[in-house]
Amino acid sequence: MPDASHVPVLLDRVVALLAPALEREESVLVDCTLGLGGHTEAVLQRLPQARVIGIDRDSQALELAGDRLAVFGDRFTGVHAVYDEIREVLAEHGLTQVHAVLFDLGVSSMQLDRGERGFAYSQDAPLDMRMDDTAGLTAAEVLNTYSHAELSRVLRQYGEERFAGKIAAAVVREREREPFTNSGRLVELLYAEIPAPARRTGGHPAKRTFQALRMEVNDELATLRRALPAALSVIAVGGRVVVESYHSGEDRLVKRAFTEATTTDLPPDLPFVPPGHEPTMRLLTRGAEVADESETARNPRAASVRLRAIERVLPARGAA
Repeated sequence: MPDASHVPVLLDRVVALLAPALEREESVLVDCTLGLGGHTEAVLQRLPQARVIGIDRDSQALELAGDRLAVFGDRFTGVHAVYDEIREVLAEHGLTQVHAVLFDLGVSSMQLDRGERGFAYSQDAPLDMRMDDTAGLTAAEVLNTYSHAELSRVLRQYGEERFAGKIAAAVVREREREPFTNSGRLVELLYAEIPAPARRTGGHPAKRTFQALRMEVNDELATLRRALPAALSVIAVGGRVVVESYHSGEDRLVKRAFTEATTTDLPPDLPFVPPGHEPTMRLLTRGAEVADESETARNPRAASVRLRAIERVLPARGAA
């Protein structure tokens, strides 16, 4: 069973932002990153009118969350899918619109806790890192097949790793001696290649490389880039989209999508906005909200969270 002591980041704030959209009869939330079901459980407990469709690409997470949420009966439905397939998931359930969508991006606590999945650098395990462990390249395949330039790009873009080129060169050199299979050997390489002064700041020296590999293996930024407009398109008037991101690239995509949805394409010097040209959505958060010190102390993952939310105030352009 899921760890009941684990509380999702900014849980109360997330539920408060979702609540106005889910207080109506037969309202529907799509939890695009179900994980262990912590957000969904809180919504179903606190908002008795709501039901939830929970999406996750990880079949183990779906099984555990399904056990946890079985008490809510048909108010919860779990779906094995990637969250950029939200429109297709809704169509399969006879829906074209919903009242709320939630994204809690990044790796889940369950994936980190299960050492055999290879997400955690704290224990030696096969270098897998696939959120859906039935499809796609593993982290080992990335390390053993990508060119020096490709590895450098991944480490720099997704891990913001200063020593990307140096690490990539070492990986290419060492894989000729023996292909990478387990996380322990990669961690040893990172300790050897990252200079000692840099290892003493910024957390564990493997943190950035493991994050980068995970994001590449699961195509996380491209998936989010497709998912955001899809999520915004299925929100009914009065509905809300709430996103928690933990990576600067993710937050930039969210900020850009929300900005585009809340502005018009009219010249900025017009004295008024003509009817029919008003923004169809409004921001609910001033910039990105962050966790306070007390939450960060309880849950270190909260230190990097950026929370943004948006509400539909008018029908989408061209909607009936």
